[in-house]
Amino acid sequence: MRFLSRLLLFLALLALGYVAFFALLGLALERYFLLTGFGPERAASAGQAMAQGAEVTLKLTLLSGGAGLVLGVLAGIARLSLRPWVRLPAAFYVWVTRGTPLLVQILFAYTALPLLLRPIWPDAQQALTPYWAAFLALAFNVGAYNAEVVRAGIQAIPKGQWEAAWSLGLSPLDTMRFVVLPQALRIVVPPLVNNVVALLKDSSLASVITLTELALSGQRIISATFRPVEVYLAVAAIYLLLTTALTLFTDRLEARLKVAGR
Repeated sequence: MRFLSRLLLFLALLALGYVAFFALLGLALERYFLLTGFGPERAASAGQAMAQGAEVTLKLTLLSGGAGLVLGVLAGIARLSLRPWVRLPAAFYVWVTRGTPLLVQILFAYTALPLLLRPIWPDAQQALTPYWAAFLALAFNVGAYNAEVVRAGIQAIPKGQWEAAWSLGLSPLDTMRFVVLPQALRIVVPPLVNNVVALLKDSSLASVITLTELALSGQRIISATFRPVEVYLAVAAIYLLLTTALTLFTDRLEARLKVAGR
């Protein structure tokens, strides 16, 4: 009961901080545009639009990053399987995803995938909006890179750990679940963090399918104001702020994992 109350309190504070962050970001952007010579009405609308674009970018990054982590763990484990029917599909997924540009994957998910799914899912064109098409493409892309990171982390665990678990009567699945994977995840936290930070910046490619994230929000403001210097400086500053916040959060997570592993 105490754990549940703490969890609810943490979630409530997280939600409150989330709302407050983007509200303050909108006000700060409005003030910035006023200082750079925008009119009051234009500054307010530009600040609000960029804050909303930043929120879309962060949501897309967190959702696709979480899905990519799950895909990466599953594909990384599958890559080490002795069964060809498990190992080969995972290897093919990693090979194709890492060998093709993310931009092509986003365009494929938005324009081609609904046509392929139409025979079994007639409403695929309506369901795969720019947001969900970008989510699928980004999740599958980062999942392939996470798979290689997880595979390398598992292979870094000494063989004696496996043998000790087997000598205690653990099955291969339990050995992976309770012994190997927890140790491997502590090893792979830094490269996984780098993948999430790269994903945040790569999400700007979703603007090509008209998803109004941070980059496209900036482009639309430029089209209306013809002020590229001020707008792109603000866009770059927001990306820097978001990547710094993610890095600080994951640095603390890495430190706690190191303490827990001692």
